[in-house]
Amino acid sequence: MLKLGIPKGSLQEATIDLFAQAGWRITPHSRNYYPDIDDPEIHCSLLRAQEMARYVERGTLDLGLTGLDWILETEADVEQICTLTYSKASNRPSRWVLVVPEHSPIQSVADLQGCKVATELVGFTKRYLAERGVTAEVEFSWGATEAKAVEGLVDAVVEITETGSTIRAHGLRIVEDLLITDTRLIANREAMRDPARRARIEQIALMLQAALAARHKVALKCNVPAELLDAVVELLPSLHAPTVSHLYDPRWLAVETIVDSALVRDLIPRLRAAGAEGILEYELRKMI
Repeated sequence: MLKLGIPKGSLQEATIDLFAQAGWRITPHSRNYYPDIDDPEIHCSLLRAQEMARYVERGTLDLGLTGLDWILETEADVEQICTLTYSKASNRPSRWVLVVPEHSPIQSVADLQGCKVATELVGFTKRYLAERGVTAEVEFSWGATEAKAVEGLVDAVVEITETGSTIRAHGLRIVEDLLITDTRLIANREAMRDPARRARIEQIALMLQAALAARHKVALKCNVPAELLDAVVELLPSLHAPTVSHLYDPRWLAVETIVDSALVRDLIPRLRAAGAEGILEYELRKMI
């Protein structure tokens, strides 16, 4: 039985959706923290991302998903299998930033000497400052961290953001980035030394990455007159080369390729202008 940790909270729904695309159906329950999964060899638990690395390190879980920030915060000795960026909220990476009131004299981390800083990422922040020779009082924030800077309860805060828009809306200013974080699939080192569990962990990693890769690609298929093939193929990006096959009518060929989804809106009109017909676009589920 492989013990899998699913992050509870903002990433929960996106994680369950990713597993569904990868081939595992996970069904959470409102009254407990143990979702059902349609794989008899996997046992699921819901756990806060902040705690995930600690329990994977102990072996309470064999593997789980959590942020790089929480791995660094807990200093957990875990094996990082792969990076998985799949938040539905934004395609931008999350950043832990040093934030101060707009008119604060603090212009860099060095200016925090003797200051009071509030953050949920206490351990990382303390080490970050110590490595730069800065002595400051770093206290844990239970929430509403930005408000502590607004109200003057602390000199600065270290907070997570994607766009920085909420920070600016509160009349605060980002001094600098301290950490860019993403989601990691992590595993217990002892589990990775067991051949059977390692094989299952590597299977899960492969399928999750295949599902993510497919999200940014689509398949295009079209019919092309034989005499226009070269002009159409020249327009088509692909992993190697487009697939070209003969139709029953020898005057026509079928062309199929995989392209970045962002290119399709410009590519389809160009294909049509080059003589392609019967153009189809369809989504992919997995790509390896």
